[in-house]
Amino acid sequence: MLEDDIDDLYDTAPCGNLSTLLDGTIAKINVTLLDWLGYTRDEVVGRKRFSDLLTVGGRLYHETHFAPLLQMRGEINGIALDLRCADGSRMPVLVTSTVKTGGDGQPLLIRTTIFDARERRAYERELLYASKQAEAERERLRELVAELQHSLLPDPLPTPPRMQVGAYYHMASTDRIGGDFYDLFPLDGGRWGFFLGDVCGKGPVAAATTAAARYTLRTAAAYEPEPAAVLAHLNSVLYQGYHSRSHRHCTVVFGILTPTASGYSVTIAGGGHPAPMLLRADGTVEAQPTTGGTLIGSLRKPNIATRTFSVAAGDTLLLYSDGLPEARTGPGTDRYGEEALRTFLAQLTPTSAPVAVEALTGLLGTLERLDDDVALMALSFDGTGSDD
Repeated sequence: MLEDDIDDLYDTAPCGNLSTLLDGTIAKINVTLLDWLGYTRDEVVGRKRFSDLLTVGGRLYHETHFAPLLQMRGEINGIALDLRCADGSRMPVLVTSTVKTGGDGQPLLIRTTIFDARERRAYERELLYASKQAEAERERLRELVAELQHSLLPDPLPTPPRMQVGAYYHMASTDRIGGDFYDLFPLDGGRWGFFLGDVCGKGPVAAATTAAARYTLRTAAAYEPEPAAVLAHLNSVLYQGYHSRSHRHCTVVFGILTPTASGYSVTIAGGGHPAPMLLRADGTVEAQPTTGGTLIGSLRKPNIATRTFSVAAGDTLLLYSDGLPEARTGPGTDRYGEEALRTFLAQLTPTSAPVAVEALTGLLGTLERLDDDVALMALSFDGTGSDD
């Protein structure tokens, strides 16, 4: 009775069982596996080898990997293969085999257990399909973010008379739109307006604030002769939504270039933004801070600091967002910092706007990690040509 129970357990087990001779000839096979494959016992036992039950690819893998590993190790577990059924269909399975040895340690036969992997394979296919779909969605999101980011930046910047310009924008994340912005545009009387800023946060709300900031600055500059008044207009626009969930503030430097006989007079107004750097023709680097300027959009009446200086032949003015000094220089928490930036710029000076931006772009590629977007804009006076 006990033997009958054991034989029944072998034959009707929820997995396939078979035993083969050392040359692979099937010596014993259970009913479960025969039913899966659609064979009779007489068609298989003593007539087929285990490899005959495999697909072409499975037979190749069996000969080159499965059988040699089994011979070396004496067992092999959970190998994914496809069995070929009597009707020509395929059945995905997981195969585990062990070598049975005699008392003298010599191999006698091979015992193999086979598990039905059709549901598992279907699940894996669904996971793979879902993964591909998710990756396609991520790629579409990246394209959308890149297009939206591009729409928030100006086309190639115009060039004021007797000057050279350069600009660059680095996106820290391809999945989330950033809030850095810059622009350069002509005003009346030969003057030029320029700005570079950084909206707090990322995503659609930051993008909307970026667009509002950019167009507000350009519009206000057409009516207000003073940079401080231009920033005050921007503050009024952003502060209107102070109590809403979509409220965002920003840091920004706004400036006006006024032509002079020897170059340009520059007046800048700042609200909490990193100080522009002036790379002089004599090789010195001068920070141009607007100390005391507060964030734009965070207070009803912000403190807006201004300063005026001049640029002459060989001078380059650099504006940048804080994603540059806050970049990581290593796997720890060390940041690049303002001092390292000044040292780097001192090695460039004297330079021109395109060369400075190219050098800084290369610098970004050497840093360990950029956690925030980086906007760069440089203006240099070369002294050639005319104001026309």
